[in-house]
Amino acid sequence: MTQLDSLLKKIEDQSYTIGIVGLGYVGLPLMWTFHQQGMPVLGFDIDDKKVQNLKNGIPYIKHLGTEMMETLANSDKADATTDFSRLDEADAILMCVPTPLDHHREPDMSYVEQTTETVSKYLRKGQLVILESTTWPGTTEELMIPILEKNSGLKAGKDFYVAYSPEREDPGNPDFNTARIPKVVGGHGEEALKLATAMYDTAIVQTVPVSDCKTAEAVKLTENIFRSVNIALVNELKVVYEAMDIDVHEVIDAAATKPFGFMKFTPGPGLGGHCIPIDPFYLTWKAREFEKHTRFIELAGEVNTDMPRYVVERTMHALNTHKKAMNGSKILVIGLAYKPDVDDMRESPTFKIFDLLKKNGAEVFYYDPYLPSIPKNRDFAEWTGTTSVEWNKATISSFDATIISTNHSNINYAELAEWSECVVDTRNAMNGLVAKNENHIFKA
Repeated sequence: MTQLDSLLKKIEDQSYTIGIVGLGYVGLPLMWTFHQQGMPVLGFDIDDKKVQNLKNGIPYIKHLGTEMMETLANSDKADATTDFSRLDEADAILMCVPTPLDHHREPDMSYVEQTTETVSKYLRKGQLVILESTTWPGTTEELMIPILEKNSGLKAGKDFYVAYSPEREDPGNPDFNTARIPKVVGGHGEEALKLATAMYDTAIVQTVPVSDCKTAEAVKLTENIFRSVNIALVNELKVVYEAMDIDVHEVIDAAATKPFGFMKFTPGPGLGGHCIPIDPFYLTWKAREFEKHTRFIELAGEVNTDMPRYVVERTMHALNTHKKAMNGSKILVIGLAYKPDVDDMRESPTFKIFDLLKKNGAEVFYYDPYLPSIPKNRDFAEWTGTTSVEWNKATISSFDATIISTNHSNINYAELAEWSECVVDTRNAMNGLVAKNENHIFKA
């Protein structure tokens, strides 16, 4: 029996141990998905608090709930650790680590590089290493494999296997969890693709094999560039139609009744989340190597990046109608998370709105039922520890203006309409509510 046949047999027998590096919004649901299908799972993270919470069944990502955590904590087929020397216990190592941009808006591959270095120290024959992080086409074979081979003395495709399969998580989406989202897979060679596909087939509704790793990497970028460009389009239309006194949301809703040739996207205060604000720039960066310019992608980035400034300008206009200046005004921003009904604040445009309001002299406060206080974060450290205000009439009515940045579904917008004298709505959350007067609700 060949090495590959032996590994495929382990997958079939459900004795194939899956190691997952990074127990965040991608890694934790992935761990749960494999565990639900009876596969042994071993999670790794440098954050001891996450590991201890997982071992004790304590939720640390709210929308994932308590059942998942309690089940993993009490299972003899699941474990978590900060001890990376245990990587050799895993048959497959799935890397789910951040790939942010640096301060120059260029790819920061430090997490991938550091994790690959760590994996290489404990790499053994027969292991499958898969990168799930979003990145530029070529990362797996140009960056990862050389590190793995040099430090281990093993040969990719002969001694161990390498593949790429991009995460497609949509935190808080009740219709699609990890198990129900088709998985694109690209392998470094036919055997790696066959092994990775067989592994994902045990837990995912459908695998979509592609010709190689860089094709799979390009698939993920294309998905998010598509969203970025279309969101930029409706954001630009919002600004234009506002000047014409046309409600962009009414236009989009009516256009969406066309049964072909139109896909609905909605404008907002800017882009958030770990993917859409970042991923397009990974392709822009890589394209320079081939002397190609991504003008369309860069223009979309400019439009989306400028939206927080537009929101603040609209807030200034709203305050002016009440004969107030922004300088010295108390302003409440509703929604710190980048999307409704989650506690995920990665790349949230709300922070940029905070900064712009503060630079213009406003006192800034926020309300978010999912984030009672702002946790430690890399990009907006100055706001760490700031706490959410209370939701009551006395508090909400004390602000000069309220900006709706995220439209959580558990917020009582009728109460907001009653309590706040000036609302700047970036999400169309106040649609259908009766305004007190013409200077009450402003769309932005």
